[in-house]
Amino acid sequence: MVQESNLISKVCIVGGGPAGCFCAYFLQNDFDVTVFDKDEPLKTLLPTGGGKCNLCHAEYDFMELAKNYPRGEKFLYSVFSKFSVSETLEIFKKMGIKTYTRDDGRIFPVSNSSKDVRNKFLKSLDKVKFIKKEVTGLDFESFDYIVLAVGGHSHFEFIPNHTLVEQKPALVGLKTKEKYPQGVSIQGVKGLGYCDDILFTHEGISGPLIYKISSIKARDNFPYVIKLSLCEDFDLQKELDENPHKSIKNVISNHIPRSLAEYILKKINIEPETESCKINGKNRDEIKNIIQNFEIDVIGASKGSEVVTCGGISLDEINSKTMQSKIYPRLYFCGEMIDIDGFCGGFNLQNCWSTAYVAAEGIKSDKLEQDN
Repeated sequence: MVQESNLISKVCIVGGGPAGCFCAYFLQNDFDVTVFDKDEPLKTLLPTGGGKCNLCHAEYDFMELAKNYPRGEKFLYSVFSKFSVSETLEIFKKMGIKTYTRDDGRIFPVSNSSKDVRNKFLKSLDKVKFIKKEVTGLDFESFDYIVLAVGGHSHFEFIPNHTLVEQKPALVGLKTKEKYPQGVSIQGVKGLGYCDDILFTHEGISGPLIYKISSIKARDNFPYVIKLSLCEDFDLQKELDENPHKSIKNVISNHIPRSLAEYILKKINIEPETESCKINGKNRDEIKNIIQNFEIDVIGASKGSEVVTCGGISLDEINSKTMQSKIYPRLYFCGEMIDIDGFCGGFNLQNCWSTAYVAAEGIKSDKLEQDN
């Protein structure tokens, strides 16, 4: 009698990160699944969310969810319509991972532990074989299907005939031409249509808003200029009139940090201790303009800070309904190795979860078609 295992199709998943393991989860009951990775499985999950594991984001409208991806939005319409945030949470619930949602929409495990998520995730992959090995080619002789999920920082030379969109850092801090007061943070700063926090660092500027801007402008050549509105609009003349003997530095420190206020005043040649009554109309307008249109000369990306890259396998060569290669019918892609990247807040992991599910379903559908 032929054993059932000999009749089951074999699937090779290259990459033991979030996408690869999630895909394996959905395939393990119907296929003989082997995951190859040169490192330990789900190791890359550990630093996510600052070690707390920001699993996804509480945006349940798939069209709105897709807007958080500077590259890949339209491609993800089909993907997210099949598997989005609600489905993601249901799967993690089945794994025994309870979650909660923060006020900013980010969803975390109740344990606040990436390690806990990893352990429960791996426990759910009880039918999957893991082999610690670097894959350097596509072996269709040994496997019926191959899923590539090697992440965005890998080299893709072993994938023949597919177009690689140049990979560049996204979600990074930015190096600036000028040096700003180090360690200063500001909440509610506006730039490029977004509003979030910024932080001035030893080499430039960082923070949630800057990550968004760096992502949007990931393909722009350095140097470039960004304009920020550092605070809500305010009536400076009224404040000057109400505080005639107060220093101009102290007046505008009601709206921006004191050290930055001093930096700005010196930049436009106004002595920070000047009394408000001595600030003329021209000075007033200069102060308001630089605060509301704060120009930053960006000269590069902060090295070593990138968590996500833009670029990867061209979406033109992938079927968004199945994640199947348009060049090799038994080859599938998922996760950050494709030319999709999202903002901070759980969006990049959601890309992994959703594309992994669609890839798994694509393989199941293809197998069913072949059997019939």
